[in-house]
Amino acid sequence: MSKNPSAQLILVVEDDAAVRNLITCALEMHDYRFEVACDGENAVLDAASRNPDLILLDLGLPDIDGVRVIEKVRAWSTVPIIVISARTEDADKIGALDAGADDYLTKPFSVDELLARVRAGLRRAGMAAEGPEASVFENGPLKIDYAAGCAYLDGEELHLTPIEYKILVLLARNVGKVLTHTFITQRIWGTSWDSDIASLRVFMATLRKKIERDPAHPLLIKTSVGVGYRMQRV
Repeated sequence: MSKNPSAQLILVVEDDAAVRNLITCALEMHDYRFEVACDGENAVLDAASRNPDLILLDLGLPDIDGVRVIEKVRAWSTVPIIVISARTEDADKIGALDAGADDYLTKPFSVDELLARVRAGLRRAGMAAEGPEASVFENGPLKIDYAAGCAYLDGEELHLTPIEYKILVLLARNVGKVLTHTFITQRIWGTSWDSDIASLRVFMATLRKKIERDPAHPLLIKTSVGVGYRMQRV
């Protein structure tokens, strides 16, 4: 455990002692403070009482499913939640992300990848806490002027349809985070029928043609196969 009282606090929710020890040792070596919970109910209580900076959450808990923990915490908190689970099915990933998880890491995992995702989650949370959102978003060659409702690539204004612009803004405001098909379609169309998801794929293809230098190898908008899309920092 870090002796620095100002070090960021991470809540580790994991009932497997071996995995829990691996995670906590890695955190300790990198100067994070941590608390541990071995079941879902205690995880929710600790999240409320200890106010962690980030939660690492297993889904297969002995009392309640991890997705239920996410739903309970999301009722009052925006704390970053990274799921660490042996479940590899797309349906499990989608369920956790739709419930409000920020990231999903499958077991077995490397310590380096775990720490990289922890840093990314804490960085996004820190940016969100800095204050009101900037009126201009910049990411490599892409610039979005929210106030003007315009987007630019390499200084040239993009001619986007209203739907394309809404999708781009949604991804930009959640940069670094995987957004599921359901999340995006609910925000854009208010529904999530199969036809909406099919339309999303069409709009994403046309959007990529406009903002990616090589749409066949996109740099700005990445696809999480079977799950959704993520805008990455470049």
